[in-house]
Amino acid sequence: MTGYANDTKTVNEAVSGGGLLVVAQWEARDGEADRVAEILSRFLPEAQREPGAKLFLISRAKDNPAQFLFYELFRDEAAFKAHQESDHFKTYIAGQALPLLARRERMQYGLI
Repeated sequence: MTGYANDTKTVNEAVSGGGLLVVAQWEARDGEADRVAEILSRFLPEAQREPGAKLFLISRAKDNPAQFLFYELFRDEAAFKAHQESDHFKTYIAGQALPLLARRERMQYGLI
């Protein structure tokens, strides 16, 4: 999983104007981590192209490859809702990845 929200933006450009930051932590069930990573590698480019996604990163823990960290900055709450209603979210996340997880936590933040 490589990539950035948009290769033409700097981080400063992405965070300008604020937005809704969503940080999620996942842990795959035993034996499912590589499958989750493969699903996320197909999902990520589509999520990064969403018009309301200012920054979208997914990382995999080096110490425990079953753990994934999402760092998602959306223009606003409506953009986050559109993200969750997108076909790629429904297909890859809700339909394929979530059933493979042992744990999923999400928090929302406003930028300072």
